[in-house]
Amino acid sequence: MSKYNQIYTDLLASITTERLARGARLPSETQLMATYEASRGTVRKAIEQLQERGFAQKIHGKGTFVLSSSPIEFQLGGIVSFQETYPRLGDNVSTEVVEFTQFPLEGALCEKFDVEAGSLITRIKRVRHIDGKRVILDINHFVSDLIPGLDQEIAQHSIYAYIEQTLNLQISYAQRTIEAVPRSKNDQQHLDLEGQSHVIVVSNQTFLQDGRQFEYTESRHTLDKFYFSDVARR
Repeated sequence: MSKYNQIYTDLLASITTERLARGARLPSETQLMATYEASRGTVRKAIEQLQERGFAQKIHGKGTFVLSSSPIEFQLGGIVSFQETYPRLGDNVSTEVVEFTQFPLEGALCEKFDVEAGSLITRIKRVRHIDGKRVILDINHFVSDLIPGLDQEIAQHSIYAYIEQTLNLQISYAQRTIEAVPRSKNDQQHLDLEGQSHVIVVSNQTFLQDGRQFEYTESRHTLDKFYFSDVARR
């Protein structure tokens, strides 16, 4: 194993097992250089990898501190449901359905859909609990005529599995935006923000294989439990 991988793996193990708790200061670059007989560049590479994956945060003039022991990886290029993602996050994961309503499409929401105003919309709000904390608020809007038969039991599990396996529809692509926004009253009510002033919002307009839009969703994440990954090519 290379020095870089050894430093990264050892620090990661200390964070994920919470030997280094959230908010704890990592050993300094100088300490790590001495411990591993490594160059400053090698040490910095390991620390930068922890930052990129959402485990640590470097504060200028103070050091590097543990941000989270289990950040949620969001893959920028994929369309993946929470149920497909959470097996990677451990056993202590649950979903709470806090709203299930239907109403005609109107107002600002019309701008999010390529369907006629007045079309029946099914709105589902779900709070995702990980390790006892409320860390994601999913607000899903589905075109009811395209996705019939939704109920609270389906919402409690995987809506995408229902769409693909029961309705036999093929989900094709999504137009996505990711932005940091000031917390809303909804966020304050349903998320454990612990003083955070902003949340990360991942918005998706999602389409079936035949080009029809069936969904508009906002996934609202706490800052300490979110990072995204992608593969960039030149």
